[in-house]
Amino acid sequence: MNNHIEALSYYLGAFVDELTRLNVCDVVISPGSRSTPIALLMEQHEGMNTYLHVDERSAGFFALGIAKAKKRPVALLCTSGTAAANYYPAVCEAFHSRVPLIVLTADRPHELRDVGAPQAMNQFNLYGTFVKQFTEMALPEASEAMYHYARMTTQRTIASALLAPQGPVHLNFPVREPLIPNFSLESLWDKGRGEYTGLVQQGNVMMPSEYVDSLVGRLSHMEKGLIICGDDSHSEIAAFAAELAEKTGYPILADPLSNIRSGHHDKTMVIDCYDTFLRNELLKETWKPEVMIRFGGMPVSKALTQFIKKQTKAVHIVVDESGQWRDPALVATEVVQASDIAFCGALIEKLPVMKENDWFGMWQHINEKTKETLREMETYETAFEGKVITDIVRVLPEGATLFASNSMPIRDTDSFFFTSDKNIQVMANRGVNGIDGIISTALGASIICDPLVLVIGDLSFYHDLNGLLAAKLHELNITIVVVNNDGGGIFSFLPQYEKKEHFESLFGTPIGLDYEHVVKMYGGSFSRVNGWEQFREEVQKGTTTEGLHVVEICTNRDENLTLHRKLWAKTQDVITTSLQGESK
Repeated sequence: MNNHIEALSYYLGAFVDELTRLNVCDVVISPGSRSTPIALLMEQHEGMNTYLHVDERSAGFFALGIAKAKKRPVALLCTSGTAAANYYPAVCEAFHSRVPLIVLTADRPHELRDVGAPQAMNQFNLYGTFVKQFTEMALPEASEAMYHYARMTTQRTIASALLAPQGPVHLNFPVREPLIPNFSLESLWDKGRGEYTGLVQQGNVMMPSEYVDSLVGRLSHMEKGLIICGDDSHSEIAAFAAELAEKTGYPILADPLSNIRSGHHDKTMVIDCYDTFLRNELLKETWKPEVMIRFGGMPVSKALTQFIKKQTKAVHIVVDESGQWRDPALVATEVVQASDIAFCGALIEKLPVMKENDWFGMWQHINEKTKETLREMETYETAFEGKVITDIVRVLPEGATLFASNSMPIRDTDSFFFTSDKNIQVMANRGVNGIDGIISTALGASIICDPLVLVIGDLSFYHDLNGLLAAKLHELNITIVVVNNDGGGIFSFLPQYEKKEHFESLFGTPIGLDYEHVVKMYGGSFSRVNGWEQFREEVQKGTTTEGLHVVEICTNRDENLTLHRKLWAKTQDVITTSLQGESK
């Protein structure tokens, strides 16, 4: 028995210690029995920050949020059985949004598998193709070779999570009873420890000089180009993209998640209203870029995606460090496996400054005309969902974070988050674009990003109510704006809206819930606002006060659709008139 406890303590102690040496210092723990030794050792290690979350589905997204905000791996620990299965949605999101999650599942030992033992199921490759690596760990054993094995396996696993494209990994730990480690053992954390860790040192994937010279030569003869920036984790991309745009004369079509629309960098070349004006048929028929250079994930805007698809004669360059490029438009003519920083830097160094032409001026002029028209909604007294975004940005302080839920909030952020000199970070879960786990992801991010305001619809809010527990348990600061249109507002913008007979029951799905009591149950404050002045006051108060604050603004789905269409129609008229005037 003592030999088992010693092996358990030293072997798993070596694993936990190696995690901290590799800068994996945050773990979200879902309580359970079989994971007891790992949980206790993590709680005991002075280099590990532990966060408890009872609901595994919410816990997975909470860890995802921490990892997104810290831009480094975060561990996730649960017991055996369906607990591990509840991590699946967060693992899928982490895989597709390229976030390094270290998923640790405890398991029954091999002799208790497939024999009807309680809380036992097949956890081998549980997450399938949604993890970059799966490892079935060996049972604890008291030997220097196995202590070294525990550390080396940890090193390889973390390296896999961090290599481009980053993503989740899964370690499954079979453990025999008894499960309580011995903390009084001498040198508990030192077994198998070498002088150095095996963490892979990463640098930018560099550009071949031959390709750079060739591309510089071609771009020098292409006056009509676009730089398209999607969701990106590189904070330096804003300055590099701005310099590349200045050299080439190409406008930057910046998705809000690129975090190029706001900040202290040069935004002269940034176009922020393309989602609206690229709906214009005349513009789509007459504006033909010769080259399109794209960084990061595919932008939110459907109008932009359709515009990209339409440019069949253009050169489409997709830059992706991993080589697993994201091109749902299926138009890429060249894929460059390099970091966006290396790509921009190489071109900036060798490109001559382009001669002035009308191309950028055309985009800038239409962008300003569009923005001028869209800003008319700032005078609306009606509860228009687009104005929710502009009014939040108006009161957010320097350095704040805006987290946009999927469905309508991220689309309204795309349409109505205009360029700002304030440094405001925009975040969202755009890997698989689900509405699950949004509250939990935002709360995880709020540990680092303070103040943080989450904009979320009522259905998405309902979907992750359990996530609010983290705010109470860990005393987190967050302001949640619930846009309550009593249902799935996005479906009013889709073809399903025309099927009136079954629309409300299948797509509108009103649930008629009052969230005030549940918010207070989790120790938060709740306010239902009437009017924009009160809305701004409550949001601003939330960003300057500790704790959980929920601000509910009630909107009408049909009225919101009408106001969106009215704005779009007016901007289309303005754009068409402007284009026709230019052609005369």
